[in-house]
Amino acid sequence: MSETGLRGNSFRQPGSGPLGRDDPPPTNWHDEITREARERFRQIADWENGFRQQFTADLRFANGDADNHWQWPDTMFGDREEAARPSLTVNKTRQHCLQIINDAKQNKPEIRVNPVSDEATKEAADVFEGIIRHIEYVSNASTAYDTATEHQVQGGIGWWRVVTDYESDNSFDQAIFIRRIKDALTVYLDPDIKEIDGSDARYGFVIDDCPRDEFELKYPEFEMKLPTQGFGMIDGGWLDEDHVRVAEYYRKSQRQDTLHQIADGTTYRESELETREMVRLLREASVKSRELKDDYVEWFLIVGGTIVDYQQWAGKHIPLVRVVGEECIIEGQLERKGHTRALKDPQRIYNYWSSSGVESVALQSKTPYIAPSESIENFQRIWDTANTENHPVLPYTQFGDAGQQYNAPVRQEPPQMAQAYISGLQIAQNEMMLVSGQYQPTMGQVSPSPETSGRAIALRQRQADNSTYHYVDNLATAIRFTGRILLDLIPKIYDTPRLMRILQLDGSVDRIRLDPQAPQALTSMQSPNADQANLAPIQPPPQQAQRQAVLRIFNPNVGRYEVRADVGPSFMTKRQEAYNAFVQIIQSAPQMLNIVGDLMFKSADFPMSDEVAERLQRTIPPNVLGLAPSPQDQQLMQQMQQAQAHAAILGERLAIAEMKLKSRDEQKDIDAYEAVTSRLGTLLNAEKTDSAYASGNEIRMLIRQMVEDAMANSMTDVSAAARAGMAQNTMPLTAGQGASPAQMQALAPGRPPSMPAIQQ
Repeated sequence: MSETGLRGNSFRQPGSGPLGRDDPPPTNWHDEITREARERFRQIADWENGFRQQFTADLRFANGDADNHWQWPDTMFGDREEAARPSLTVNKTRQHCLQIINDAKQNKPEIRVNPVSDEATKEAADVFEGIIRHIEYVSNASTAYDTATEHQVQGGIGWWRVVTDYESDNSFDQAIFIRRIKDALTVYLDPDIKEIDGSDARYGFVIDDCPRDEFELKYPEFEMKLPTQGFGMIDGGWLDEDHVRVAEYYRKSQRQDTLHQIADGTTYRESELETREMVRLLREASVKSRELKDDYVEWFLIVGGTIVDYQQWAGKHIPLVRVVGEECIIEGQLERKGHTRALKDPQRIYNYWSSSGVESVALQSKTPYIAPSESIENFQRIWDTANTENHPVLPYTQFGDAGQQYNAPVRQEPPQMAQAYISGLQIAQNEMMLVSGQYQPTMGQVSPSPETSGRAIALRQRQADNSTYHYVDNLATAIRFTGRILLDLIPKIYDTPRLMRILQLDGSVDRIRLDPQAPQALTSMQSPNADQANLAPIQPPPQQAQRQAVLRIFNPNVGRYEVRADVGPSFMTKRQEAYNAFVQIIQSAPQMLNIVGDLMFKSADFPMSDEVAERLQRTIPPNVLGLAPSPQDQQLMQQMQQAQAHAAILGERLAIAEMKLKSRDEQKDIDAYEAVTSRLGTLLNAEKTDSAYASGNEIRMLIRQMVEDAMANSMTDVSAAARAGMAQNTMPLTAGQGASPAQMQALAPGRPPSMPAIQQ
């Protein structure tokens, strides 16, 4: 992208408008737009003609020096130069302006984003701020702000602009950039604006008047598009034999639109739909509708009166940001000026008195000796070289040949500047301080005032800054308007899923996943490399580790936000002040090093201070870092531990009771088994002794009865166990988990709970 912000996009005609408005463009659109552009440019030029001449004069005066003599009127300087009189330039105006400019650099306003709607959150607003800071960083926006501030203070107004371009030469993704405008007179803005930041402007221009030879080298792609005839030679200098005007023309227009609401409460605009059929369906489904007007901005590139490129700008504001010094309307005429204007006459007085005083002293003779010629005639060579050689003694003849006495040589008084010149210089310097409101303590000088400490002098400087605070306040207004432009553009330009880097307030780099389809403004998910980060041998601080482990998904389309600009010291200045405060605290209370030592070294700016802070952080107790549980949580944990201990005791008692009950059931089974065994043994013994009460038939009947009883008992136990399992939704047993007798019997039917499995 060139310095003027020209785009290399393909040309398309205006009139096609937004999506859904496919009406053909008017046949005479080219002539209408060029005629409109020339007329509007003439209106701005007529309105600002006087100011533009004064702007150039003020800028020259503020940057005057001994070589360019810009602080001397041309006629006066010519007369003095012709008479060989000194014309000195002692530029105090520059220092008075630099006091404001450098203070603005140290206390640059910063963009802040606040949530407005219910869907917006503070965390999402912080992400918006991080994106804006990243845009400012990659754009080197501080240079754009500083250049505009210099023009604002020295001449009365400064500018910068917001543009869009590809992120890199190898990317198709669009990005937003803030560009510097190094010549404030190349920008022309709607003279009918009401807002100080120009946010209500209806049109604007960025002009580059190129000589013919430079145009061929600077814009070779447009050389063949110039008209062959002398178009515009008498119409504002758009094209003549010596110059070609290359103009970027922004204009804001309004289009009619209709807002519809369907049955579920959702609202749609007809301009958001792509085809006429979709518009027809929306109208049929609409339960409520109203007409409205929607602003949109168009951009034209006009070369020598011919439109060579056109785009519809994505935002709703003309992206030209102005930083004004002092501005008012007096009797229908524009009065705009900076800090230099009031200093011009006192500065001229100072230069005049300084030059006149030097001239007066220079015209005076040197400081010679006065002596009778007879007293030095014998030592003429010594006296002739008295001003070129370092003689230890200057001899003279005290008595003549006739005995007459000669007076000793006497040195004359050195030349002195007249008191009028000295008084004139002092008066001029005091007048400069009076008209600027910047006195000696403000300028960093030691004054005879009662202030002796550095703090007292700093307070006096801050009081003196009140007379020039309107410059910093106007700069904050312009930066706030820049934030509004960026807040409007970010959802429209960053409209594809991508992984973006954002800049934190402390200068650290973070990343977010931008997803325009996300349901919420900001959601968090576990980062894929979080486990790998946990395996690192040296763990980062808790805050940094948490940031690495969580990836945030950001949707800029959800919620509404507003912008403000905070004026104050930069983060680096606050960081240095914080470090000095920590040092003083630890000097008075060394034990505080174990509590705030990591924070002190984080605020330091010497090498390896971050590593020292991380090491100290590992030695600080968790409760001091806020990582340990709170007293309420600790009390709750103690109560839970006591409840768990009580439950363990009850579990042990229940287990003992179950074991006792189980022992009783097993003992009954054993007694029954022993009774049957004893009976069987009695029958066997009776068979061996041929007893009348025993026979083989009885033994077989007894065994059959025992088997039938065992099978009947087993089936009954299996059914009972199955019913119990279904009722309790019995889960499979896991390692370390006990099993009830019913469960064991369900798993191995037919086996008594107390009897071990029979090995085959």
